[in-house]
Amino acid sequence: MMKLKNYIAGQWIEGTGEGIPLYNAVNGELVAVSDTDGINFDEALQYGRTVGYRNLSKMTFYDRGEMLKKVALYLLERKKKYYELSYKTGATHSDSWVDIEGGFGTFFTYSGLAKRMLPNTPFWVDGDVQKISANGTHLGTHILTPSEGVSVQINAYNFPVWGMLEKLSTSLLAGVPGIVKPATPGSYLTNAVFQDMIESGLLPEGAIQLVCGEPGNILDYVQDGDSVLFTGSAYTGRKLKSLPSIAGNAVRFNMEADSLNASILGLDAKPGTPEFDLFIREVRNEMTTKAGQKCTAIRRIIVPENWVGDVQNALSKALDQTKIGNPLNRETRMGSIVGKKELEVLSQKLEKLKAETELVYDGQHELVDADFESGAFMSPKVFFNDKPFEKNISHELEAFGPVSTMMPYRDAEEAAALAKRGKGSLVGSIISHDEKFVAETSWKMASSHGRIFVLNRDNAKESTGHGSPLPTLMHGGPGRAGGGEEMGGLNGLHFFLQKTAIQGSPDILTAITKVYTQGADKKYSDKHPFQQYFEEVEVGDSLETAGRTVTEADIVNFSNVSWDHFYAHTDATSLSGTIFDQPVAHGYFILSAAAGLFVSGKKGPVIANYGLENASFFKPVYAGDTITVYLTAKEKINRGVKGRNIPSGVVKWLVEVVNQREEVVCVATILTLVAKKSPFISLNKKEIQKILNGLTPETQPKFGLMTAQNMLEHLEDFLHFSVGKTQPPLLEQNEEQLEKLRDWLYKHKPISQGLKYEGLPENENAPLRYRNLDEAKAKFLESLTEFLIYYKENPLAEHNHPLFHQLNKEMWELFHRKHFTYHFEQFNLI
Repeated sequence: MMKLKNYIAGQWIEGTGEGIPLYNAVNGELVAVSDTDGINFDEALQYGRTVGYRNLSKMTFYDRGEMLKKVALYLLERKKKYYELSYKTGATHSDSWVDIEGGFGTFFTYSGLAKRMLPNTPFWVDGDVQKISANGTHLGTHILTPSEGVSVQINAYNFPVWGMLEKLSTSLLAGVPGIVKPATPGSYLTNAVFQDMIESGLLPEGAIQLVCGEPGNILDYVQDGDSVLFTGSAYTGRKLKSLPSIAGNAVRFNMEADSLNASILGLDAKPGTPEFDLFIREVRNEMTTKAGQKCTAIRRIIVPENWVGDVQNALSKALDQTKIGNPLNRETRMGSIVGKKELEVLSQKLEKLKAETELVYDGQHELVDADFESGAFMSPKVFFNDKPFEKNISHELEAFGPVSTMMPYRDAEEAAALAKRGKGSLVGSIISHDEKFVAETSWKMASSHGRIFVLNRDNAKESTGHGSPLPTLMHGGPGRAGGGEEMGGLNGLHFFLQKTAIQGSPDILTAITKVYTQGADKKYSDKHPFQQYFEEVEVGDSLETAGRTVTEADIVNFSNVSWDHFYAHTDATSLSGTIFDQPVAHGYFILSAAAGLFVSGKKGPVIANYGLENASFFKPVYAGDTITVYLTAKEKINRGVKGRNIPSGVVKWLVEVVNQREEVVCVATILTLVAKKSPFISLNKKEIQKILNGLTPETQPKFGLMTAQNMLEHLEDFLHFSVGKTQPPLLEQNEEQLEKLRDWLYKHKPISQGLKYEGLPENENAPLRYRNLDEAKAKFLESLTEFLIYYKENPLAEHNHPLFHQLNKEMWELFHRKHFTYHFEQFNLI
């Protein structure tokens, strides 16, 4: 027997009571005991508010996003043991995949969102600057900062892993520490994943804590600044929400409660159509996935009254074919309820449903490698409500298992009305190919649903399904569903963030937000901004360009090049009644001409134009007008780079175009990809020669056995490989390994200290081929020169590397830079 420990204030703590036994849902064997007796919940919350909040809130959004990715990768490597525990909860392999890897996927998604869309600061500027004074000297905007408290997260038993990670993904990214309270059944699985999160060492101290068992009086200690996220029954949620500690202390409370979700078969989706078959498949999946223990499962099956019999027959056949039993058996498609106690509650609810509606399908399945007495199994049940506008039990009672109720409707009005009788749902689905029916029904039922899922032949292959909440879309719903909102992309962070209005001068707003505000001081220098690496660019760096006088030929030529012959540019006789006095320059010409003025022709760190935002034209530009451009670094966005891309960030530049009267004629924001400064030395022969001046025969390495001359001859060997002068022995690698290795060349990650290539002598140096170090230096520099010339003459050449195999010019340059840096540091030369 394993007694689950709690993780409180940085320590693993075992409860002091007898605890609650947790049983295998398949065979009834004891798995673990949960116990929270003796835990100081006040200490846990205080620790989160102080240590956890301090450590998380000082991290930037970008860094928190990177943290989520690293944690997810760490857990993914250990997933096998989580599956072994998940089967004990009654979940099949596919059920477990949704829970376990779906949870990791949520971390990955939020990591990606952070690195693409959030700033590299601990706060987040929300919205545009508002002009609140006549002359623009007093402005306002908003910033979002982590709410100063701890988030208590109370999860349901159906998703022991996803339920935890889904909530932590947003709270941790927002900078708010969490206390995880999993539902007691299946908490041994949550505990195992949580242990690995702690052991990874990737989370700052105090970021997460775990209460594995009864919650005790933990909510008595919440206070202003704290938050509570609850997933469970609407009854329990309302009870918690009304606690004096929550209602009286302005504690943020988010509830995701039980939900009588409906699926509507469209009037057009008659038997024999693809939509009819899709409907049967979707209902069967939602009834049997996780044995129907999903807050998003289909509880009400709404079908046209003429096809009730067809749906009943088709659904019965589909359910008959669903193998139920031990999740470890490959034939099994539906597992068990999470425990005997929950099975008993479910059975009581079935009796209440039977009192008002007819049981039309009662699966008589033989279990696979299991028995009903030992495990918590229930076969699927389908009820029929013949008068769904009179009999309300189907719209009021949720049986949390493989149970659903069929009901008839006559038209779109009735279909939407029945869907809404659930009094608030997480999700409603419509299976139809009739766009008018779908549109009409969606609009009418949207007010009582958090998500509407439409399925038909056009999207079936790529559909994620009725019951799948996605990190980028909101998960929650109004009314009975709790009124809460989780995930929804970056919107999911707002629950944990304090929104604060900031007012001040343009310089003050720029200083606070780290985003340049129009009207703030600009910083000019002799160095062109496009010649600065990402780390070197500072918000406010500016360039004032020379002027350019627009000519009639410019306007005519741009019309011909662009094929934009709009009359205002080309026909002076058609301007009466317009805002123009004479043919006007194209707006896109003004932007193009502006770019011609502010770009730097010399190659530098700017890699590419990444986009254009908020371009506005304020005054016409005519032939004879002279335009000048002010280019200002507005904002920097750190950027995660995948694959074979140079590490870079995005710089947003404010482009202000003025005419000869200093009137603003155009304002836009351009985005550029700007390379980050490489930590590796460049392949500049003069610089390398200077470095080698410090190398003598007496220079000793910091690590390894190489002498100075050995090192240079070793580097020369690889220069010879790179131009095909000699052929290296190739280490055996599969394509997947080679892809990862070549991707690594592009990252700013150094060669690990002490790394050895196979084939090199282990405990001795290679024999020397030159008389002395000076000759070795000369030969090395000759080989470097040969390399630089070779790829100028043969830019498309490719040659083998012993580890990376075939590399092109760019890859060889990246390798040599890392390789030279590694060995020059080995001998303290840089």
